[in-house]
Amino acid sequence: MERPEAEDWMKAQDAEVARVDLRTDIAHSARVYDYMLGGKTNFPADRVAGEKIIADWPASRDSAQAARAVMHRMVRRLASVHGMRQFLDIGTGIPTAPNLHEVAQAVDPACRIVYVDNDPIVLTHARALLTGAPEGRTAYIDGDLREPGKILADAALCETLDLAQPVALTLINLVHFLSDEAALPLVRELVAALPPGSFLALTAGTADTAPERAAIASRRYREAGIENHLRTRARVEAFFAGLELEQPGVALITHWHPDPADGPTLPDHEVMAYAGLARKP
Repeated sequence: MERPEAEDWMKAQDAEVARVDLRTDIAHSARVYDYMLGGKTNFPADRVAGEKIIADWPASRDSAQAARAVMHRMVRRLASVHGMRQFLDIGTGIPTAPNLHEVAQAVDPACRIVYVDNDPIVLTHARALLTGAPEGRTAYIDGDLREPGKILADAALCETLDLAQPVALTLINLVHFLSDEAALPLVRELVAALPPGSFLALTAGTADTAPERAAIASRRYREAGIENHLRTRARVEAFFAGLELEQPGVALITHWHPDPADGPTLPDHEVMAYAGLARKP
């Protein structure tokens, strides 16, 4: 059930959505990903970009599902094994059930989650993100990884999360849309603002497993106007500098604590993303 403050917030966001040009004529990474997952919140430009990627890489939809599945495993592990009850998810994307708050609150309904995304169309789905368990709290920020200070100072975050207590920062399927020069200092700034005992959960695209195919997929994104940077394992590990990486370290998403419930495992050459989870000492 929606709380009164959530209802007021959503009315304000509805007004903002009405004011913003959604630019549905231009492909957006979140909407392309939604199309790859079989979602319905995408437009012709997104579908054109997605179909080009699928044509070059037929297993790309299965890989997108694997990327979603590793997020579920990471969040479940953070909540059930590490006892995390606060989550800051940046680069939320289009809601695709189960959402992060549903996974965390299935472990403990008291979990608190703040979602952050910069795609105006995600605002139209805020109601789906604000229907968490009544024991917990779920909020949404219209924000951008490139402006960490604004995210950390946002009233919705300050009212939902206690930054004096550990927070799980989740950056799933996001950093490969920024260069190392941009992404590394931004992630470090966010981690630095969190207290000891917090965690960083991150996935990042790679060309290590299939360089030629990955280069083509990356080019398709760029042709659609979407910046794309694929990283080696060592470059992904750089995001976790100074943190305590959990086993198995930075690994292909299908190798990171695999769960038979997620279905058949893709061969490595069909997987183009790494995952890692680390604790701030």
